[in-house]
Amino acid sequence: MPTSDRPTISGEKALFGSVGHRLRSVAVGPMVVEAWRGDVVEARHRAHAVAVAGGAIVESRGDPQLLTYFRSSAKPIQALPLVRARGDLDDAEIAIACASHLHRPDQLEPVRSLLEKAAATEDDLECGPEPTRIQHNCSGKHAAMLLLCRVNGWPTEGYRLASHPCQRAMLAEVAAAAEVASNALPTGVDGCGIPTYGLTLERMAHSFSRFESLDGGRRAADAMRAHPELVRGAGAADTELMRLGDGWVAKGGAEGLLCAVRDGLGVALKVEDGAQRPIRTALATFLGQLGFETGRLADVPVENSRGEVVGEVCVHRTVPSR
Repeated sequence: MPTSDRPTISGEKALFGSVGHRLRSVAVGPMVVEAWRGDVVEARHRAHAVAVAGGAIVESRGDPQLLTYFRSSAKPIQALPLVRARGDLDDAEIAIACASHLHRPDQLEPVRSLLEKAAATEDDLECGPEPTRIQHNCSGKHAAMLLLCRVNGWPTEGYRLASHPCQRAMLAEVAAAAEVASNALPTGVDGCGIPTYGLTLERMAHSFSRFESLDGGRRAADAMRAHPELVRGAGAADTELMRLGDGWVAKGGAEGLLCAVRDGLGVALKVEDGAQRPIRTALATFLGQLGFETGRLADVPVENSRGEVVGEVCVHRTVPSR
């Protein structure tokens, strides 16, 4: 999507006083994250990031108009129709609907609970086996979609297809959150079989900046903050950011994507080559640029098979003098 064609908000302005930051007026290149082994750089990754508040860009690194797919970072928004429809959902069920889980027992329990409420079984999940259907990292989202179908009286077969009412509802929800026309969104097929939607990083950050003000958004955000370990797991950028306890809500996505929000400040970050390893380091650097404390989020050691630390992942630095 060319910059000139970016969807805009009527009368958009930045509410900088509410987040304590200012509009960035000078273009800054992407962050370069390096993997060092000893004194040698073995890999370099370019990371783009943007922060949005009140409809305006507060800060950016790289290209805020970079177009990419929303992937699993869209899950918290996709969960909202069910959150609104079923007030009896508990925090764990909502969190797992927003999750890309690691099929630990504590994560599969709320997936099974959603399936039970949907009068469905593992066989009804259309995410495919990885290694089984219920163990697929997206099974929570799929179980939530099955329950949404039951609530609305839609057929459950084919709920993953773009033509199904469930996916039409997902498209409408994502488009409304990003404040773009639904027919303007590029679409593809995600790894779990449902549609995924193309947005610029700026629109992703904008949608997350609005997340808690959306109908059902505060409920979903509270559930994710209550159970960051269900959303992914120890070491993952989204889980660790929420574990800081500073009010962040975060969700990672495939191909090096992460979106987050705190107090109306939305953030979207994308590693250009799709790698996951640089995300924590790039995210900590960008949030630090915005003035936030990030604890040990940036600490990503390079280890060997013996568990020995033999290097680090860090933002570009010079070779130490000998």
